[in-house]
Amino acid sequence: AMFGGLMAAIFTAAVLAQATPNFAGTWTLVPDANAPAGGRGGRSGMTGFGQQATVTQDAKALTVVRTTQAGEVKSTYNLDGSKSTNTLTFGVNSIEQVSVAKWDGPRLVITTSSNFQGNAFETSMRVWLEGGNLVLETTRPDFQGGGAPITTRQTYKKS
Repeated sequence: AMFGGLMAAIFTAAVLAQATPNFAGTWTLVPDANAPAGGRGGRSGMTGFGQQATVTQDAKALTVVRTTQAGEVKSTYNLDGSKSTNTLTFGVNSIEQVSVAKWDGPRLVITTSSNFQGNAFETSMRVWLEGGNLVLETTRPDFQGGGAPITTRQTYKKS
């Protein structure tokens, strides 16, 4: 029975090791042919990787650096399930974002709580690799219409 338990532990460790892909690299957004004209998909800047992002990843953290109209934005997410805090600054405003990243099999799910001028809201981002591309699915509140949350999907190719 002890041998069986040991084998189960080794198998589980091997499965967990396989289940955490490495997203490191420089990724460029693949234009969405179905997006409305003039739409930039995820333009709020609060979520997503923008037009291009450089991702570094180790056992402890995932770091995303992207260039925006406001300059370089760097976000770091702890991969051990603990909270990570990033500040998003645009103009004279800044938003403190508290994120928790958890693995869901081969997908990384990052849930972020933010507060802007007294309005608290939550966004979630699912990241995974599919056919050599990085896929980012973001769900955020409908800031303009107040309706159901809006989910967008963006695909990035390695540059």
